[in-house]
Amino acid sequence: QVRVVESGGGLVQPGMSLRLSCEASGTRFRLNAMSWHRQAPGKERELVAGMIGSRPTYADFVKGRFTISRDNYKNTVFLQMNNLKPEDTAVYYCRGVIGTNDFWGQGTQVTVSS
Repeated sequence: QVRVVESGGGLVQPGMSLRLSCEASGTRFRLNAMSWHRQAPGKERELVAGMIGSRPTYADFVKGRFTISRDNYKNTVFLQMNNLKPEDTAVYYCRGVIGTNDFWGQGTQVTVSS
């Protein structure tokens, strides 16, 4: 059973940075894709950034501020978040894909507030 675990969330002030980490374990296969999503209170879950192979993609609202990266030898993905804004406050979820199956973590809370 694949297990996905996120870490690195917290409370920061606007303009500060956070780095989220996600590790998928329980499989000997390399995940086809890994991505970060977020869900704010009262809103739907949305894609933040993703890696398909070595190709990154970003939602427009994080371009230039967030960077996704992946350890090529592990099923690990990171999200460097700079210049955080209050509207970035949400639970951030990591998703991993193997074939037609996807696996989600429990999420990590990011709160941006002064």
